[in-house]
Amino acid sequence: MTGLRLWWAALILAAIGGRALGRTLRAIIAARAWGDFAIAVTFGLVLATMNFSIYQSFARIPLGVAVTIEFLGPLAVAVASSRRRLDLLWVVLAAAGVLLLTQGGVRLAGSGTAGPLLGLSTTATGLAFALVSAACWAAYILLSRATGRRFSGSAGLVIAMIVAALLVTGPAVAQAGPALTRPGTIAEGLAVGLLSSVIPYRLELEVLRRVPAGVFGIWMSMEPAVAALAGLVLLGQALAARQWLAIVLVIIASAGAARSSASHHQPRAGPSAGRPAGASAELPDATPAELRAELPPPAS
Repeated sequence: MTGLRLWWAALILAAIGGRALGRTLRAIIAARAWGDFAIAVTFGLVLATMNFSIYQSFARIPLGVAVTIEFLGPLAVAVASSRRRLDLLWVVLAAAGVLLLTQGGVRLAGSGTAGPLLGLSTTATGLAFALVSAACWAAYILLSRATGRRFSGSAGLVIAMIVAALLVTGPAVAQAGPALTRPGTIAEGLAVGLLSSVIPYRLELEVLRRVPAGVFGIWMSMEPAVAALAGLVLLGQALAARQWLAIVLVIIASAGAARSSASHHQPRAGPSAGRPAGASAELPDATPAELRAELPPPAS
């Protein structure tokens, strides 16, 4: 599913921004801006690894647990970019949530569609993949900003998506084989690509034009809980009380960082007052969900 999702997302985005992509590639060649091109390619590598890792995690541990751990990536970037002592509280809460998720005797096994790797148990393998996805999500945030500075419109994103789609082709074909050519599987991939990448991206951009970023950040802090509920309702992945408490702690940590950032960064008159949103020369502190909304959502 990772391969189909990225293939369809890349095709749709390329179809929408094909002309701009052509102009951008010609400009890169003419200016020999290989450094800019390398940023977009690296961005694609991170997108591929992030998507592959989170789906591998979903196959081994419950959806809510995987997304909660993955959410630590943007939380870490937000806190690392801050200079406020209060943010240490959010780090402690998030760490406590992770400890509750990973320690103790409650079984985390999810759908059971994949097994252990490298001598680790199935649960440990799922947790490891979720941590890899979290690290990639943090890199995704930084690279999305770097790509946005270097490319106009969505050209940089289209390059990254094409690179990501190509990188997952090998593992996807090796794992699924002939199943990828079945009409039902292709249709499922199209639906996932639209519903998890293309449509959410457009909707998030529209929402951010209408509500304050801090409010949107608090809304997005509910993502781990929504994932847990989806796992419960759609996949029958019941969680123990300890795991729900862990998810709540991570939600509080993210919402706290969002609220703290929203109250700290108020619009000020000055040289940047007339600058379009997102065009500031210096990057302000950002909440996990504000960072989350800059480009298409990760696999969660």
